[in-house]
Amino acid sequence: MPHPLVTSLYQQTTLPVIAAPMFIVSGPELLIAQCASGIVGSMPALNARPQSQLAEWLAQIEESLRALRGRDPSAVISPYAINHIIHGTNTRLDADLEVCARFKVPYIITSLRAPDDVVQTVHAWGGKVFHDVTTVRHAEKALEAGVDGLILVCAGAGGHAGALSPFALLNEVRRLFDGPVALAGAITHGHDVLAARAMGADFAYMGTRFIASEEARAVAAHKQMIVDARSSDIVYTPYFSGIPANYLRASIAAAGYDPAQLPQQKREVNAGTDDEAKAWRDVWSAGQGAGSIDTVLPMARIVRELREEYQARAMLLSEEFSSATAGAI
Repeated sequence: MPHPLVTSLYQQTTLPVIAAPMFIVSGPELLIAQCASGIVGSMPALNARPQSQLAEWLAQIEESLRALRGRDPSAVISPYAINHIIHGTNTRLDADLEVCARFKVPYIITSLRAPDDVVQTVHAWGGKVFHDVTTVRHAEKALEAGVDGLILVCAGAGGHAGALSPFALLNEVRRLFDGPVALAGAITHGHDVLAARAMGADFAYMGTRFIASEEARAVAAHKQMIVDARSSDIVYTPYFSGIPANYLRASIAAAGYDPAQLPQQKREVNAGTDDEAKAWRDVWSAGQGAGSIDTVLPMARIVRELREEYQARAMLLSEEFSSATAGAI
């Protein structure tokens, strides 16, 4: 039987997908469109600038989702998540959490450091915490902190990503944890979502595909660069943010750097600062899955196509297996 929280989320979605919160790119428009399409929507708290804008955005989100549910009570309008960077350099963390507490945000996604005291804060208002991890040790620390779910950010994921194969990390984490797990790393199609489920993950965690959506706040050139890119156009480097991340090679060159000769020394960039924002505005992120994205579409159509691909591949595999089994008998 699935974990109760997994069952609850399945009942509130039409596809087992959690949208990744993307710095600068994700805003209330994208999040609302994701929830309206039947997947868990998300955005980083740090995208609201100034900090006071976060309350305005959450009010907009709550009002919009309430209106969608009221318009059609039978429609599946999924819950949403707000991402927080749990790091000493994020001076907004306490203030942002206070705003989320006021709106009783249902899901919080935490990144970089084990969320420890944050878990208790979120649980106090009835929220759930999912934490980004790239290694088994990170997963162990997050579980010690009492998180409700894990997000395994594996090789090939956009933005800050790990270097481990999803097969390796997921199998080891499942020895420790039977609760909700989302899997990230070059997932762009419905059959990728099905593969993540077949491997033992409860959800796929997708970001890059949604950058190339009409509702995303990415500039048009960023979206087009993803459409034009191949997996070989993705560069994995710690230089720009201090933590290894995947970026589009062409954007690195456009910012005045030689992608083949990036300095080995990490830059020190504080979370939530203008310096960090400038780094991500000038050098654009994408995962290795960009190579299979060829068009910019509205979120509703993207999710509809994902769902159709998911269902078609599941049916095909079932038919192939049944046929092969019958032949063997």
